[in-house]
Amino acid sequence: MPASDEIDTPRGPAGITTDLPDRPATALLVLGHGAGGSIDAPDLLAVRDASVAAGLAVVRVTQPYRVAGRRAPAPAGHLDEAWTAVLAVLRDRHSDVPTVLVGGRSSGARVACRTAGAVGAVGVVALAFPLHPPGRPERSRAGELDTGLPTLVVNGDRDPFGTPEPSPAVQVVSRPGETHALRRDPVGTAAVVRDWLRARGWTAD
Repeated sequence: MPASDEIDTPRGPAGITTDLPDRPATALLVLGHGAGGSIDAPDLLAVRDASVAAGLAVVRVTQPYRVAGRRAPAPAGHLDEAWTAVLAVLRDRHSDVPTVLVGGRSSGARVACRTAGAVGAVGVVALAFPLHPPGRPERSRAGELDTGLPTLVVNGDRDPFGTPEPSPAVQVVSRPGETHALRRDPVGTAAVVRDWLRARGWTAD
């Protein structure tokens, strides 16, 4: 059963929900939600399930503005500040798990990318990375993917937010028939993530 808790941050309490494998964890994967969504999005739940089955501990983080009941997202700096504070506590709580990975969907993926180096992550999982606002390709956020770390992007080929180009450090997988929600086949999306984690030695199998 997942365990839920709150962690104080400079932006108010953040919620965390932790799922542990039935053996010593090979890595800790911390996931954030989309701007108006929750940690129970289908793709996040599927990635949680696949990762825990593969031997990882998974923590899903609810940003303080959502804990406070607001749907409008906080400014990027506030999101990053809260996320960084949560990661500091999680690293201490899970000090027996030396490998930390970060990720999330949409806005949560952007937060994970922007802060990956600061929190000491070794890799990033970006689901539905919003490359640009719909219809505004000139406002590209591709620079946020320049984390210097192994990064996996999984986007739908019908995502109006666009799909970034791959680079030596960034692997991009385009899921056929999927929109920004990645709801059509979340298990298939999770399998892509699991295989990427496995290829880097971050799973138990």
